[in-house]
Amino acid sequence: MNKIFLVLIFLLGSKSFSQSKLVDISELSSEFDYEIRYATSNNFIGEILYDCASCLLQQEVAEALLKANQYFCELGYRIKLYDCYRPLDVQKKMWAKVPRATYVANPYGKGSVHNKGAAVDITLVTLEGCYVEMGSDYDHFGREAHIDNLNFSEEILANRKILIDGMRKFGFNTIRTEWWHFSFRKNMSYPTMNQPLPCDR
Repeated sequence: MNKIFLVLIFLLGSKSFSQSKLVDISELSSEFDYEIRYATSNNFIGEILYDCASCLLQQEVAEALLKANQYFCELGYRIKLYDCYRPLDVQKKMWAKVPRATYVANPYGKGSVHNKGAAVDITLVTLEGCYVEMGSDYDHFGREAHIDNLNFSEEILANRKILIDGMRKFGFNTIRTEWWHFSFRKNMSYPTMNQPLPCDR
């Protein structure tokens, strides 16, 4: 029993330590734009899901995102952030609303990479903050959001290519159904988390 107890303490301590390593991207750089949709009612659920508009990520993921943003800045763009770390309880609310794994990760299975602080939902804007057309709105559940849909103008396809190719250069992987979603390549090494966003600091 003593050995089991010690192992449990070790595992819990390791998880807490890992959770404490989430960093706020705004404390590392001021070069990002923000539109954290789940801190507003302008999202597919139509409810405010976050108490504040924060972007928290694992340190390694945040550092990779900084490098990606520097790359885009050299091309005349910068990253606009829609979502970063997402507590598991929020994922459960999303699943209750849209229980379709094509668009919402099942929180009772592997969950979302967002729950690990290792994924971002993003788009590009110009350095002046102007809109860059990507063919659909964020969180659009339909064919228009799929990255293998080539039924768009040359401008939109070029914009998507700049975003996707740039993120892949810095270790982020795509998913077929969401042009805005990028998971860091080492995401399975991070634990799934449910700690709330630190909105009181």
